[in-house]
Amino acid sequence: MDKLEEYYYFITPIYHIIKPEFLDAIKEISKDQLEQSKELIKSDNPMTVMTGNFSLDPKAAEFAQYVSQTAWNVLTAQGYDMEKFVTYFTEMWTQEHNFHSSMDVHVHGSGAQVSAFYFLEVPEDACKLIIHDPRPGKVIINLPEKDNNMVTQASQMIVFTPQEGMLFLAPAWLPHSFTRNMNPDKPVRFVHMNLSVQWAPQQPEQQPAPASDAEVI
Repeated sequence: MDKLEEYYYFITPIYHIIKPEFLDAIKEISKDQLEQSKELIKSDNPMTVMTGNFSLDPKAAEFAQYVSQTAWNVLTAQGYDMEKFVTYFTEMWTQEHNFHSSMDVHVHGSGAQVSAFYFLEVPEDACKLIIHDPRPGKVIINLPEKDNNMVTQASQMIVFTPQEGMLFLAPAWLPHSFTRNMNPDKPVRFVHMNLSVQWAPQQPEQQPAPASDAEVI
């Protein structure tokens, strides 16, 4: 019986790790930032609240360093020549999704290379993270799936159930969305980040020390 050789190329890398040690600091920053944002919203019960960028907040420095270094490591592992580049944040903001709040499918451009999420509060029946097939050619000609509860090559989307302290990283070009928060009493809160790269600063060349005329005894 003939056997076809099977190959997989142009894969979509996705990463996650649980990092609860950053929760307290980032929750504190997010609380202050969300309160500031809510003061600008003319609604007593906003469905969705988003903060401004706080990537340069000194209280977030340790977290930012970890995420930035992890993004650099991810790009290096994917085969990019990252010795020439450093990663930096284009955005770091907290989102609060209240009852029925969701987010439509989208990607991140403007030079972003890596998108990341850090989940702060995930109540029961909270939003789920969905990643969508990024290949437009395949999306156009998709056939019906035999079983959409199974992850196969026919899958059109993958659903992730977040948990508090989970850091999730993926390429910025990967389409993603969030389902509705179906918890009527508790919000979902997470930090959304985008990172880009720039040329690493050149280190000044070391000049040889001047010769000494002093006689060594």
